[in-house]
Amino acid sequence: MPDYSYELNALQNGFTAVCGVDEAGRGPLAGPVYAAAVILPQGLVIEGLDDSKKLSEKKRELLYDEITKNAVAWSVAYATEKEIDEYNILQATFLAMKRAVESLEPGADYALIDGNRMPLLDIPGETVIKGDSLSMSIAAASILAKVTRDRLMVDIDKMYPQYQFSKHKGYGTKLHYEMLAEHGISPVHRRSFLKKIL
Repeated sequence: MPDYSYELNALQNGFTAVCGVDEAGRGPLAGPVYAAAVILPQGLVIEGLDDSKKLSEKKRELLYDEITKNAVAWSVAYATEKEIDEYNILQATFLAMKRAVESLEPGADYALIDGNRMPLLDIPGETVIKGDSLSMSIAAASILAKVTRDRLMVDIDKMYPQYQFSKHKGYGTKLHYEMLAEHGISPVHRRSFLKKIL
């Protein structure tokens, strides 16, 4: 279960506002990649907070409301499918993370980044492998990013109902590949992920 040990370590080193950062949607064939940054009040207990991938959609939605209500600051940002195609998915993910951190109000002075690669930020930070299972603020960020992206994919489903985005959220499921075979690619698909189909 995540706790505050990484945040406390940064605070003991003199930082005052530690944010957790995570992404959602690196793998899908369609839609933007999202990132969230969250500063939680130290010691805040949010029951059931964990890596978003381990939670049901209903639980994530409930936690989303609790996190956004109680956070010191939170922000969600994204990089578009066009930016993914232009820069590659890793750089687009970094761009979304940078946008999320820079949009925090009040701002952070230290960032805990999920994973093993550090985006270029204007503040210092560290990477935490499996951070969404270890750090409370990264777990919170993982939920905000995932819920926001899933909501967007449900909206995109209304624009392009033939792809059934609300069911697979853009991931490369059997259903999604069947819809691609039938309808070709849409403006929201990541062309760089679909070179075999193009």
